[in-house]
Amino acid sequence: MSGHSKWATTKHRKAAQDKARAKVFAKILRQVEVAAREGGGDPDANPTLRTMFEKARAASVPLETIERAIKRGTGELEGVRYEQVSYEGYAPGGVAVIVECLTDNRNRTGAEVRSVFTRNGGSMAEPGAVAWQFERKGVLTVDRAVDEDRLTELVVEAGAEDLRDEGDHWVVTAEPTQLAAIRQALVDAGIEPLDAELQLLSTTSVPVEDEAEARRVLRLIEALDDLDDVQSVWSNFDIPDAVLAAVG
Repeated sequence: MSGHSKWATTKHRKAAQDKARAKVFAKILRQVEVAAREGGGDPDANPTLRTMFEKARAASVPLETIERAIKRGTGELEGVRYEQVSYEGYAPGGVAVIVECLTDNRNRTGAEVRSVFTRNGGSMAEPGAVAWQFERKGVLTVDRAVDEDRLTELVVEAGAEDLRDEGDHWVVTAEPTQLAAIRQALVDAGIEPLDAELQLLSTTSVPVEDEAEARRVLRLIEALDDLDDVQSVWSNFDIPDAVLAAVG
């Protein structure tokens, strides 16, 4: 979730952008390491690693940096061992939230996540309390300029479940196991997806129509996302476009 720079000068804006870029790199590289550790360092034989590799390249992470992350994951290079951990909770208004992390210290990460929930009007929940409201899917975004009929034919043949129009781009959803195959089918057809990743999609939603409450929900989500160990934050809020525009 992006926000406007708080700094007035070009120098400070550049520093903030560089810091944000470095944080994005660090998060993606952790995902690369874990994927390599769990499924091996060959992207052709490890679909999860292949997805993370492409995600890193799309984010302009240098190839050498990605390769070092893979070697740390396979043990060829020494590095910190990260483990996956998820936390569940509620944002203001009863909005369900799942926080996915990669950490080398569960106690530190858990304390940081709990602190953010508490300071922003939310609350932690027991494992499973909100997870039932989400399902993991492979999600690809494709430029809106691609012909709908051609795109539909390609993704359906590759195993997609759904294709929908999101205004300036198409969104393709599928079972997680089909993500790599669909992406490859698009690339083979000369269509480079804007993004391709596994996401937790909500099966139920909570309307948030009050501007003040929407601001509180978004503030909590952003604060969680800003934590170093947090990889992804998923929630089921439904904020109308007019309210989103009003809260900036």
